[in-house]
Amino acid sequence: MSVTNSTVKAKDVFPWLIMILMSSVTFVGILSELMPSGVLPLMMADLNINEVQTGNLVGYYAIASAIFAIPLISLTMQYNRKMLLMILLGGFAVSNIAAGFMHNYMIIIVLRVIGGICAGVMWPMIAAYGMRLVDEKHHGKAIAVIMAGTTLGISLGMPIMTSIGNSYGWRTEFIGLGVVIILIAIISYFALPSMPGERLTKSSSPFALLKIPAVLIVLLLTLLGVIAHYGVYVYITSLVDEIQLSGGVERALLYFGIGSLISVLLAIKYTDKYLRLLTVAMFALLIISMSLFLFSSESSWIGHFAFFLWGLSFGPLVTLLQAAVSRQVETAKDVATSVQSSVFNLSIMIASSVAGLLLGIYSPMSLVYLAIGLSIPGLIISIISKKALGPQL
Repeated sequence: MSVTNSTVKAKDVFPWLIMILMSSVTFVGILSELMPSGVLPLMMADLNINEVQTGNLVGYYAIASAIFAIPLISLTMQYNRKMLLMILLGGFAVSNIAAGFMHNYMIIIVLRVIGGICAGVMWPMIAAYGMRLVDEKHHGKAIAVIMAGTTLGISLGMPIMTSIGNSYGWRTEFIGLGVVIILIAIISYFALPSMPGERLTKSSSPFALLKIPAVLIVLLLTLLGVIAHYGVYVYITSLVDEIQLSGGVERALLYFGIGSLISVLLAIKYTDKYLRLLTVAMFALLIISMSLFLFSSESSWIGHFAFFLWGLSFGPLVTLLQAAVSRQVETAKDVATSVQSSVFNLSIMIASSVAGLLLGIYSPMSLVYLAIGLSIPGLIISIISKKALGPQL
């Protein structure tokens, strides 16, 4: 009895240091995925490829994540969570360091696919891993803290890595990230608690989850929100050039990052109680920020403010959607979040491809119109989805 009570007490105390360490994993995970976006011109020149091919370095990574997430999460459910994370971090490190030494575009694509496969397993697994370490009332907070790494990666990591890439070359950027991932893996090996896997049952299978209406609503919101955001973000350098923003992409990412940091702090505090309100606000802010880009060429401060508002919208994206889908199941949350993660990554691939096609035909402002067009139905669905997102608004 005393052992049970101590376990309950331990879970009731929120393990900040463990969650922050897990957040560092998502930090390097998002950098591994998006780094090519900040150094598109450098990679185009060095590898002698066009803009769409460079965008595919993000797109193929994302589609690998989408394709392999559900089957690999299902296959690895029974394995110890900590040991699985060590393998995934090793995959991230190898794919980035090796890419930094390669000069053949197709080999780099293969390495990006390997990284994408690791990401496809890591994103849903680490969220569920963290939730199992805390009491149910802290599940939203656990996801918010762990996924804050994605926001920090975009807001702080991307500007830093882009600066390193511009100063020392994109290869140094990739190799440097690989070394950081190895350091995080070593710390995680000694600091993270061991956690056994779970058995996969028929009731918790991906196909069973897809029969739940609330899960389908969350997946639709994922599709709309991710394509809207990433369709613009993958080609952020093209947007900055189009509106002739003072300070360039580094200044844009700075304001974007400040907004993201503010919103992720709000998500940590309020996701468990106000999930639907935050989701509605996310889509509303995206519409407002994209609308401001249409007028930003007239004044730099409008452009900078638009990037700030976009960051406010972008910051809690992963947290809100993963928290929403995890609410729909009692067990095997890894599988639930893997389904959402697959749709998330598939949406990034679609965003990269569609945005690349639009960019080849129209100006970068077409991506802004795409984001607005997808955000409006997302906003409406969020407002009316009481069962999927909760009654509080």
